[in-house]
Amino acid sequence: MERKRIPVVERILSANDRLAANNRERLQRHGITTINIMSSPGAGKTTLLLATIRALGETYKIGVIEGDVASQVDADKIAQAGVPVVQINTGGGCHLDATMVQQALEALPLDEIQLLFIENVGNLICPAGFDLGQDYNVALLSVPEGHDKPYKYPSMFEFVDLVLVTKTDLMPYMDFELAEFRRLVQGLNPRAPVIPLSARTGEGMEAWLEWLKTAVKGK
Repeated sequence: MERKRIPVVERILSANDRLAANNRERLQRHGITTINIMSSPGAGKTTLLLATIRALGETYKIGVIEGDVASQVDADKIAQAGVPVVQINTGGGCHLDATMVQQALEALPLDEIQLLFIENVGNLICPAGFDLGQDYNVALLSVPEGHDKPYKYPSMFEFVDLVLVTKTDLMPYMDFELAEFRRLVQGLNPRAPVIPLSARTGEGMEAWLEWLKTAVKGK
């Protein structure tokens, strides 16, 4: 009997890409700049978002889609900052996909949003393979994780538009070589700038905020 191989992964990604294109068209129709933020758990995505909302909340109308395996702890923090937020719980899934984002968009006041952040599920592998309809991809890596992660997890870094090194206030206490990290990132993705920052102290935040302003203007 002839055996047939069904390219399941390719079919899933193809279907996801079609939905992502629909999301992108919808967001563009509303004039929304969308940023997909990815990192491992605990790298500081929510802390960065809260600092960004404090800094730009009077300049742009901001919205957030929060992705987590379970709970709505981060979404509650964002809501307390006064911006519209939708929580997506994947129930074990290691990344968001275009269908989840499509459903989240239904619950957001898109006419009242200029800048939308998607905080993806904490993972350095899975989120890199799924288009959500975003305009830009941003990867975070915290100082405690070590500078060798681009070597170990290249797929996360080779397609992003920006890399943020977070928790730089811990640099004096960690064996993190920033120059080596930059070299590894540039070897994978020469077009992606690397911005070191600390959302806790504010160091480097201005460069991140300027990048965001340029991204919004570029729409």
